[in-house]
Amino acid sequence: MNDVGPQAYRDAMAHFAGAVHIITTDGAAGRRGVTVIAACSVSDSPPTVLACLNRENPNNECFIANGRFALNTLAADQQELSVAFSGLSGLAVEKRFELGHWDTIATGAPTLREAIAVFDCELFDTKDLATHRVLFGKVTGLRVGDNLRPLLYHDRAYHVL
Repeated sequence: MNDVGPQAYRDAMAHFAGAVHIITTDGAAGRRGVTVIAACSVSDSPPTVLACLNRENPNNECFIANGRFALNTLAADQQELSVAFSGLSGLAVEKRFELGHWDTIATGAPTLREAIAVFDCELFDTKDLATHRVLFGKVTGLRVGDNLRPLLYHDRAYHVL
């Protein structure tokens, strides 16, 4: 029997390379942004993305209450922004948003003007699984930025493709 513990699983997952995103929301429940790696396309018809958030953090409830989010894909030179939104820097939410240039596209969620891609979404479904909540968003606004190298995360460090 192969019993897989949490640390062994995290160590193995560190070998996955993933694009770095900041997922954002704004609305009656408040403004929030979080760095995520666990995000991807679900479908192109209708355009749908998913992102995974730690549901043990009560601050992430505002994504559900607001019913919208934007997935902002970061370029190689945006590591500082990623660290700020990861929470490791200790910056308050509003100070984090001061580090970038933000606007809105369709839903009212903050969108990063310098992102290499932005998927502005209406939240239409969620799935709770273990420690995380999967958010499914119908893409209602889209912006494709400059064709820059993406910021990647692999082996617990930032890298450039």
